[in-house]
Amino acid sequence: MLNRYPLWKNCLIILVVLFGALYASPNFFPEDYAVQVSGTRDVYQVDQSTLDRVTAALKRENVNFKSAEVAEGSALIRVANSEDQLKAKAITASVVGENYVVALNLAATTPEWLTSIGAGPMKLGLDLRGGVHFLLEVDMVQAVSQRLDVYVSEIKTKLRSEKLRYRSVEHKADGSLSIKFADVESRDEAQNLLRRDYVEFLTTTEEADGAYFVNVTLTEQTVKDIEDYAIKQNLTILRNRVNELGVAEPLVQRQGRNRIVVQLPGVQDAAAAKRIIGKTANLEFRLEATPNTNRALTDTYEFRSEPGRRATLEKDIIISGASVANAQASFDENGQPQVSITLDSKGGQLMNRTTRDAVQRRMAVIFVENKARIINETVDGQQVEKRIPYVEKKIISLATIQSVLGNQFRITGLDGAGESSELALLLRAGALAAPIYFVEERTVGPSLGAENIKQGVISVEIGFALVLVFMLAVYRMFGFLANIALCTNLLLLVAVMSILSATLTLPGIAGIVLTVGMAVDANVLIFARIKEELKNGIPPQSAINAGFERAFTTIFDANITTLLAAVILFAMGTGPVKGFAITLSVGIITSMFTAIVVTRALVNLVYGGRQIKKLSI
Repeated sequence: MLNRYPLWKNCLIILVVLFGALYASPNFFPEDYAVQVSGTRDVYQVDQSTLDRVTAALKRENVNFKSAEVAEGSALIRVANSEDQLKAKAITASVVGENYVVALNLAATTPEWLTSIGAGPMKLGLDLRGGVHFLLEVDMVQAVSQRLDVYVSEIKTKLRSEKLRYRSVEHKADGSLSIKFADVESRDEAQNLLRRDYVEFLTTTEEADGAYFVNVTLTEQTVKDIEDYAIKQNLTILRNRVNELGVAEPLVQRQGRNRIVVQLPGVQDAAAAKRIIGKTANLEFRLEATPNTNRALTDTYEFRSEPGRRATLEKDIIISGASVANAQASFDENGQPQVSITLDSKGGQLMNRTTRDAVQRRMAVIFVENKARIINETVDGQQVEKRIPYVEKKIISLATIQSVLGNQFRITGLDGAGESSELALLLRAGALAAPIYFVEERTVGPSLGAENIKQGVISVEIGFALVLVFMLAVYRMFGFLANIALCTNLLLLVAVMSILSATLTLPGIAGIVLTVGMAVDANVLIFARIKEELKNGIPPQSAINAGFERAFTTIFDANITTLLAAVILFAMGTGPVKGFAITLSVGIITSMFTAIVVTRALVNLVYGGRQIKKLSI
């Protein structure tokens, strides 16, 4: 019969709506104010005894808390309001000390039965939840310089393996390498060797002061590749580091050529966040110097965990931490702690080549931190801050090489399981490809975020109410049915955003408001077509069918062009623009479903399959 859906289609629509209601429901459970406690490094884990000391201190200070629990090495303390949250944070920080990070957070209250099926609330962005924002700059000059330092070691090893005698290999201040030879034959053979094995090099020759030189510079494409790698590697490492804060939905993304944006929603302590993500560290692998090693070719470093203990190492760097593909802490057959290392292919070749003649010698792993000292200077009568960068290098491991090493080997001789776990963490996630510096930082308070949410909700409510009133006044019963479909659209929009774990921002709320207005466009087109068919003398049932069928193409074309614009916004935009684009895209898809399918089902339910003489439209 005309304007009747089969039973299976009606059941499918009901299932979709129920599914949407189920996955949208976690958003109706308000989050708890909470304090998150986690260790600054893997060796500092929050255990039950630590949590007991914190809760005892909170009780002494009459700070009420809902619950306190330990999970995966960190603790979460839930409190009633923001005032208690600030008090609890200060007390907790004084109890646990500097080896732990204490951060403000918001903890979900979604029932366990919902989380067990993957249902969770939408995440709130920085502008809604409050938090900290950092703009970091990657030192591209230092990224290229560090790669050249590795090339110095490689070239020395290569020349020795080919039995080419050289006097020195120097890394010059202008970003080039200079290789010095005593005779022209060795120089020319070395140049041919470098041209054959290193396509990333541009080589020239010169003669000065009775010596012969090969000057090496990197091609423009190689420099660009190094810079791109530095950004990508640093992005990965920073994402690993912010995970230590236990922040829900952190944002770590590239901005421009050499900058990275880090946003941590819910975190209000910028100093603690900087301490975690600001470890601008790298790693170096070097051999311990022998008694016969020329002192001019060695460096002496202090141990990181044992101040005062020192070791003398060769200047040549075997590989840096950038060559480590994976590292896992474990125990050997005697129950002693060790770290199993996996290198990338190039790192494995370099390690194999170096350790062939170094069995039973000791190899050091050096932790390299790029720091900056801030001093105040007077410039034109005004006090300005000046950053003076410096490098701090300390040994974290010095172990004996038991056999020739390749892509996989073990580091032994570690002082306990804690040191092996920490070393594995540093090797996996501590090898920044280039130093980073804080360019900008700001904190968005939770009160400002709450005000943004309040204003956003009011805007959605006002827009929603005006659309409902308009549809009801103009289209009467059909408007009432369209309003039910519009409510369903909002429900499905929230459900899909929650399933996708999308982050809701203030522009995202703007996208919802826009979607509410656009969602009835399709119904307006359909209803206008039905009115037109009725004026032409078409029977009501035929008019309903023609209205839905003939308006479909126009509705599809209009929505698909808007969807394409939203996709382009998502692809080209950053941050808030992406949030708006996601909300708009999801809203377009759900509105087409509700306006065409759900509204048609409701109209069929009211008017379908029976004789009618007049439509309330």
